[in-house]
Amino acid sequence: MLAHATEHGQVLLTLDKDFGELAVVRRQAHCGIVRLVNLRAQAQGPASVAVLRRYGAELTRGAIVTADVQRVRVRPPDAEGV
Repeated sequence: MLAHATEHGQVLLTLDKDFGELAVVRRQAHCGIVRLVNLRAQAQGPASVAVLRRYGAELTRGAIVTADVQRVRVRPPDAEGV
């Protein structure tokens, strides 16, 4: 799924932390990842839209954004090798 999104230049939206681990630990290529954590189903759509609007530029450069009920964390693309 990550390879498919990358091939098509798409940001991957997920509830699963494994995609972030693939990108960081295994240095797998991607076009941005948004991970939603502990959000109720009805909150996931609005949260996704808000994250994409606010962090779209960072995501297109390959950032990983994790959003939960209380905060949003952004891992810039240049931090992946750290």
